Amino acid sequence: MDERECRDGVRRKQCYIMMDILSSFSFQIVAIGTMILAFACGVIGTINVLRQNSLIGDAIGHAQFPGVVLAFMIVGTLDALSLLIGALIFGAFAFFVIQMINQYSKISLDASLALVLSSFFGFGMTLKSYVQGSSAYGHTGGIDDYIFGQAAYMLRADVNIILIVSAISLLIFIFNYQRIKIFIFDPVYSHMIGNKPTVMNALILVMTIGLIAAGLKAVGVILIVNLLIAPGVIGLMWSKRYLYVTLIAGFSGLVSAFVGTYISTAYVGFATGPTIILCLSAIVLFSILFGTHGAVRNGLMRRRHAA
Repeated sequence: MDERECRDGVRRKQCYIMMDILSSFSFQIVAIGTMILAFACGVIGTINVLRQNSLIGDAIGHAQFPGVVLAFMIVGTLDALSLLIGALIFGAFAFFVIQMINQYSKISLDASLALVLSSFFGFGMTLKSYVQGSSAYGHTGGIDDYIFGQAAYMLRADVNIILIVSAISLLIFIFNYQRIKIFIFDPVYSHMIGNKPTVMNALILVMTIGLIAAGLKAVGVILIVNLLIAPGVIGLMWSKRYLYVTLIAGFSGLVSAFVGTYISTAYVGFATGPTIILCLSAIVLFSILFGTHGAVRNGLMRRRHAA
């Protein structure tokens, strides 16, 4: 066999491996779930990025972990719907606490975010240690998946929850697109035309908390915020029109989810959630450097104006 035939054989083998992975049911389940989640997070995350409230998602994600553990303690099983409800309740409660601290004390927003994040997550870790140390709760290994994520073990029920929550969030966004857009860029005018800030904040809160809760098993409380922030940053590096920013953000999240899921399936030892985040971070870095509004283009424009 000559060198050319050898290369052709390697290519055919690689093609067969790729087709085996793409046709695998487990890969399809994980890929569909993470792609839907990443697309929805990318679109909705642009709101918090433009409102400079990106870290609220991080605080809420960490604060939802004790809700997951308490839901398990009450139900006794790792039922996806029950854990989602527990995460939603604690996410909403954490947001309420953040608002109260910020409104009725002299503590700044970033300090209140740090307090809530660390306190709630510490409470969740304490509950987890208690549950795992008690024989009354049986098998509790799956709880750890909600810290760093374990997308490779997603079930059809998990994907269904992601699909439902993502669809609800995107429908809320689409039907309120103009109102949200005005609220982001001109909140004073938004209030003047009848858009109550409490209602708008509630809409944004529902979308954000829902997506974070739905994505905890996929990427975990530690990394979920990246799915909300990174796509929005990518969108802003390529466009200044909000519609284009949301579309770029959504599709960059979708592509990262597919590539990350494929890499983690093809190569043993790569966790799906962190691999997706690494792919997304690589796109962020490329966009910051070479995007339409990136560092390289801005540097060249400054040189031209200086000359």
